[in-house]
Amino acid sequence: MASECTQPALYAGFGCRRGCPLEILDTVLRQVLNQQGLPLSALRGIASIALKADEPGLQQLAKLLDLPLVAFEPSRLQTFEPMLSHRSAVAYAHTGCWGVAESAALAMAYHAHGTATLLVPRQSLGAATLALACGG
Repeated sequence: MASECTQPALYAGFGCRRGCPLEILDTVLRQVLNQQGLPLSALRGIASIALKADEPGLQQLAKLLDLPLVAFEPSRLQTFEPMLSHRSAVAYAHTGCWGVAESAALAMAYHAHGTATLLVPRQSLGAATLALACGG
């Protein structure tokens, strides 16, 4: 899948339950990068939905990796619904968005490059979901 991106600029989108610890977020990120053969150094940012902007685990992960954490409003994430690999009625009922991790990754890549490709569809570990996108 990594060959779909022409530039090694990756964007991680996260969904998580309230109180999800840094350890779970960091573990799922590193596991997915390792499984895909992608370097952590290619990561340019972390994104989620505005409802999670104050989530300590996400803030700690961004600080640990020295990356920006961008939180998008549900209406902004909804524009990426046609590109999602999975649509969750539960996520929609709670957030107004059909898929937080994938939508957030796509939104951040699009914001940075003007185009976005879902590179790794949502992966779950415990209370967290992660997706990776790139510009292009």
